[in-house]
Amino acid sequence: MTKIVVALSGASGQVYGRRLMEVLAQTPGVETHLIISPSARAIIAHELGADAPAEIEKLAAHVYENSNVGAAPASGSFLLDAMVVAPCSIKTMSAIAHSYADNLITRAADVMLKERRSLLLMVRETPLHLGHLKNMARIAEMGGIIVPPVPAFYHHPRTIGDIVDHSVGRVLDLLKIPHHLFRRWNGSIAD
Repeated sequence: MTKIVVALSGASGQVYGRRLMEVLAQTPGVETHLIISPSARAIIAHELGADAPAEIEKLAAHVYENSNVGAAPASGSFLLDAMVVAPCSIKTMSAIAHSYADNLITRAADVMLKERRSLLLMVRETPLHLGHLKNMARIAEMGGIIVPPVPAFYHHPRTIGDIVDHSVGRVLDLLKIPHHLFRRWNGSIAD
């Protein structure tokens, strides 16, 4: 069983976290542990609808309150395979970069780094100033992976869903979870 923490923090782009949860919920052999920050809850309701937070929670095997720093994902002895923060706010990224583990999302991310487990951050912000870039570099130096949801167009997306699926698919690739969310580049421009 592959155990993955999915955390949604307070940034625009909550559709990424929802889509990731939808795909993982349909993937045999994957157990999801979900954390939604209070800011993310408000943004989810704004971007995806008032019922969306509860709908996302139903996709998870386990749901934790972000204030519960004693929950299972806060301990290195709780064996997890990976953690994805989708989307990841600049505030959350900065806290992770500086080991400021004051809530469950940042504590679980800190645990992933100290235990040398996969941590992927879908940082959702633009433009970026030097402080943001230095924090990204700091996380990369500690072993985290920065995966901003940057769309590609070689697969000829026709909908917002196609664009979202490409970014979520790239995260799944890094998690080594097979999927068919987008048409892969085949090395040829003529198709």
